[in-house]
Formats: sequence, C-alpha cells, structure tokens
Amino acid sequence: MRGRMMEMPLLVSSLVEHAGGVYGDQAVVSRNTDGAVHRYSWRDVRDRSRGLSGALAARGITAGDRLATLAWNNHRHLEIYYGVSGMGAVCHTLNPRLHPAELAFVLNHAEDRILFLDTTFVPLAEAIADKLPRVEAYVVLTGPEGMPETKLPNAVAYEDLLSGAEGGFTWPTLDEHDAASLCYTSGTTGNPKGVLYSHRSTVLHAMAISMPDVFMMGSRESVLPVVPMFHANAWGIPYSAALTGTKLVLPGPRLDPTGLTELLTDEGVTCCAGVPSVFIPLLQHWRDQGVRPPALERVLIGGSAPPRSLIAALEGEFGIEFLHGWGMTETSPLGSVNRVGREWLDRGVEERSIFQTKQGRPPFGVELRIVDDQGAPLPHDGTAGGELQIRGPWVAAGYFRDDTERLTSDGWFPTGDVATIDAQGYMQITDRTKDLIKSGGEWISSIDVENMAMGHPEISMAAVIGVPDERWGERPLLIAVPAQGATPTRDEVLTFLGERLAKWQVPDDVVFVEQLPMGGTGKVQKSKLREEYGG
Repeated sequence: MRGRMMEMPLLVSSLVEHAGGVYGDQAVVSRNTDGAVHRYSWRDVRDRSRGLSGALAARGITAGDRLATLAWNNHRHLEIYYGVSGMGAVCHTLNPRLHPAELAFVLNHAEDRILFLDTTFVPLAEAIADKLPRVEAYVVLTGPEGMPETKLPNAVAYEDLLSGAEGGFTWPTLDEHDAASLCYTSGTTGNPKGVLYSHRSTVLHAMAISMPDVFMMGSRESVLPVVPMFHANAWGIPYSAALTGTKLVLPGPRLDPTGLTELLTDEGVTCCAGVPSVFIPLLQHWRDQGVRPPALERVLIGGSAPPRSLIAALEGEFGIEFLHGWGMTETSPLGSVNRVGREWLDRGVEERSIFQTKQGRPPFGVELRIVDDQGAPLPHDGTAGGELQIRGPWVAAGYFRDDTERLTSDGWFPTGDVATIDAQGYMQITDRTKDLIKSGGEWISSIDVENMAMGHPEISMAAVIGVPDERWGERPLLIAVPAQGATPTRDEVLTFLGERLAKWQVPDDVVFVEQLPMGGTGKVQKSKLREEYGG
C-alpha cells in the first residue's frame, strides 16, 4: 500500500527559493577578486540566479548542457551554482590548480558550452582556448567597467549578460534524478574522472550536513568555507547554507591569514571549514598578533589527516571546537564526521586529540564497512583493518561517460582507503592502499608515522613514503617541514619517533624541506615525493 503524500521533486532551485523566501534578509558576503567586500542577501541571490537562468535560456542553453566555472568563492560563483542547475543545465566546477592540459581535457570531455571565469583566470583560459573547440562563449565574472582586454572569443562581462535577461523566469520542474553539477576528481590514476551529482543527491547531502552532529548549520550561524567551491562543491556548504538560512561568507581569492582573520572577525563567523594547510599558518598568525576571531566556535577540517598539534591548539589554546570530516569527490563529499561525544568532554585536550584523529561516524543516509582482500566484511571492533567501502544516496555509482563498473557486486563503492571501524561506529583511516609500506613482511602505515612525527614540537607538516631497500623490500622515509623558527635535527626526530613507535616502524632517514608539494584539493602529492626521493 502506497502512502498518500504529495510527490515533489528535490531540486537545487528549491534550496535558493526557500532561502530567498524565508530567509530573504539574511546576509551573503563575499570578497571580490579586486579585494572589495560585497554584501547582499539570499533574496538577491535568488533573484539574480533566476536572471542568469533566463539569460542562459535566451542564449539557447537547454537542459543537460554543461557549463563550466573557473572561479573563486564569491557571490557570482554562487549565483552560477543556482542559475545553471536551476534551469536544468549542469554546473561544472573546474579546479584551476590542475595542469592546463588537464583543464583542457576535462572541458572537452564534459563538452562545456560556456566557461564562466574570474578575471584572475583570463590568462589561463587564453592559453588553452585554441584547444577548446566546443566552448562557445567566455563569461568574465565582472561588470563592464572591470572587463579586461582579452583574446578570448565571444567574451562578455557577467553583468552585461544579466542585464540583457528578461525578468520573470520561472524555474522548471525537473526530475530530481537529473544531473545538477559535475566535478572531476584528481584522486584517481590516469585522466581526471567526472562525478555527476543529481538534484536529489545534492539536496539530501545538504540536509545531512546541516544536522547538529555534523556542520550545525542554522539561521543564527555564520559560516565561511575556505574549501574552494571548485572542490566537491565546497563540501556542499553553499547548498546547506541556503537550506538553513545560514549567513554565508565567501573569502574570494584572499586566503592569507590576515585576510581570513579580518573576515572571520568582521562577519562574526561561527564556523569555518578547510584543509589543515590553511589553519596551520592561521593559528600561528593569531599567536603572533595576539588575536582570535571572537565569534568563531568551531572549525571543520578535512581533505587530509590533521596533526594532533593542530587539534590541541584549536581546542586547548584557542577554545575552538575541532570537527574532523572525511569524504571524497565521489561521496558529495561527506562520508563521516567526528564530533566527540559528551563522554570525552571532561578529558584533557591531549588525550582527546588522539581520539579526534579518527574520521568519525557516518551521518544518516550513508553506511560504511571494511572488507578483507577477498571482499568479506570485517568486524567493527576497532582492531581489524581492511578496505573502506561506502554506500548511500549521495555516493557515486560510476563516473561520467565511463561505463566501467565501479561498485562491488553487492553495491558498495570501494574508496581505496584502509580503515578500522570500532563498535560505536567511529572510523579511522590508517592509510591509502597505495601508500602502505611493506617492510620485511610487515605493513607500516604512513599515516601513523606522519601523525606521530607531527607530534614533535619542531615539525609542522610531515609525509612518509616507502623507498626501496635490498634487505627489507621497502623502508619508510620521513619528509618534514620544520615549524616556524625551528631547526630540528635528523637524530632528534628519529629519537623522538623511536620512543613512540616500534623499532621497525621508525623511518631510516629524515629529509627537511621548506614545503611539501600540495595538490589542488590540499592533499600532499606523494607521487611527486616518490619521484624526487623514491630512489
């Protein structure tokens, strides 16, 4: 027997319609590419997004067409999120940190018809434009007064495009399973692979991350996503902010500690989200300047494992709650989040920070499991380790224009991570399958050694790779970035690790570097480290 309830599709346009109608006066703030701070409301976002839909329809854009963005976190990029998806087209966010050849590949693979781009990226687009035969127009995210001279064909200022739109555009009623956005992942081998999100998956993901034990979104909150809008849709925050009427603060291209601190302070930001490499210099800036954003209550960190020293500093030194999230482009991206339970609140920061390195529990909607080499499920006892697999309504079933079967025979997505899951459902990544080090028949977790190394007071970041060894097959090599003003020595670091790790887990050597190579999503590029130091 079927229930007798209305059938209304879950659509991206319904999010911004809700925000504009119910939370119309709530502020949306962004720092423009020129450094100026722009202010308007969710009502303005809704109205201008509708105008963009109308302008695109007038140019012949139809449902299913892919339109690309090469842009920072700003208000015009936000309007594109809703204006493109709302009319039934697909918003394809490009990562400008990709190699130009990779950018050209994904633009051609997606067959994007229009490229929206910030003025910053005009030279980048000019360099590859002759390799983009399907791009019909380039829309520069500025007004006519800021339009740069450019060789790009059919270039137009964004504000000119909107000014020519007829008013009164009505969002179409789409199938909730239609594609809404497209993001290519750099976490796979070979060419980037496209993850095609649906309206339904996007709305359900926005609902899930808004929950109290996840991002804690709400109309009393002010959130600043440092995580880029071109990285898994800024972890879904632009959507959940509309769903909940949260004040949204977008930092634009200025991600330096001074610029971020200004926005965090001036806009009363209560929650900030980004990768560890953003917060390490930010905390140092607060120490040096004797400042702390007064309203900031919590920080969500994901993308790579945070050092315990960062967790302890946030909570113990600055009194800011630390949330640890995990996910992938293929999981929209949230797969789990660690918000410590009440039983941990009375424990010391040092003890608590050990637990907080776990990636946490899945929100309602997704399930996690670990399996052995034969694919058999392993117990959730906190000890057994195996490949992490995930399933749920916002998890990819495959890749765009790729017929290869990606799921297991019983419908789970294999992540490539090695993890444990305890009896309370807390998951902890112990390594990537490709990053495990096999030494003398024993497996060494590079993440375990990295976390231990970053516990050294004179090390700010660390990466561990396996290097060939005639006797043991592979041995770990530690590549470390000293803390500001510190000069640790090889012997000091190895002694420190020797007191905390089994002898066979201690790296054979330490290389000190000024910085680690970082990928477009804020993760250490171990492939480059292997190329340079693997021999």
